[in-house]
Amino acid sequence: MKHTLKAIGALLLIVTLIAGLAAPVHATSGEIVVYGEQLTDQQRNEVRDILKVSDSDAVEEYDVTGQDYANYINGNPNSNMYSSAKITLEDSDAGLTVNIVTPDNITEVTNEMYANALLTAGVENATVNVASPAAVTGHSALTGIYKAYDVEGEELDKERMELANDELNVATDLAEDEGMSQEKVSELLTEIKQMIADQDPATREDVEQIVQEQLDNLEVSLSEEDRQMLVDLFDKMRDLDIDFDQVKSQLEDIASTVRDQMDELGLDASFWEKVGNFFADLFESISNFFK
Repeated sequence: MKHTLKAIGALLLIVTLIAGLAAPVHATSGEIVVYGEQLTDQQRNEVRDILKVSDSDAVEEYDVTGQDYANYINGNPNSNMYSSAKITLEDSDAGLTVNIVTPDNITEVTNEMYANALLTAGVENATVNVASPAAVTGHSALTGIYKAYDVEGEELDKERMELANDELNVATDLAEDEGMSQEKVSELLTEIKQMIADQDPATREDVEQIVQEQLDNLEVSLSEEDRQMLVDLFDKMRDLDIDFDQVKSQLEDIASTVRDQMDELGLDASFWEKVGNFFADLFESISNFFK
């Protein structure tokens, strides 16, 4: 009888161990919230409510500082940090989801711009919610996300983090300097990445050809300076040998989301041409009226 009980006990122990090994492993036991250092106590509480942080004891909370900005991406250590984020590290193959929960206060960066930049930095399989109680550009939120990964022991490559910041700057510069919609900028960057994943360019000339092909496909006309800025960005990605082939499905998700947004807004390829023609016809009619 004793031998039988021992055998049953041993069998149960083995089953328990196998079940533990087979169970999915979660990257983190909870959520991480990173607050911009410049937030007042009142603003911090507001952000906590916005990000639905109901139980502080169950959430790891940190501040992101100007010094963090300098450490992670060589930014200005005197920068004011307001953007905040809640990050949940998910299981493998969960994908990357970014939500700006205060869109009126993040003035320059969209969900897709964040997602594109984070994929460049090596961030995958996470849910990221970004918030700010005041109007900010949103650039500093990347640093907070990087810090969340750091404190969780998830090492990100510094060069890739810096490149992701460059990408975000390029995206916002194109939207501002070229008058492109944020959706069009995201579409362009995502399509170039997808083609880089497909073709694996070996030289700068190959990258330049890919960039130009996508500019032509999307009927985007850039100044030579901004075109070279794009080529420089993606040539750096080539130098770092970033394997976008691993995140093809996530890039396609971004591209699909952007295309849906553009359809909803009526931002098809000929949209701005139609607007231009409308005003040209209007001014011509006014001119003829006074002749």
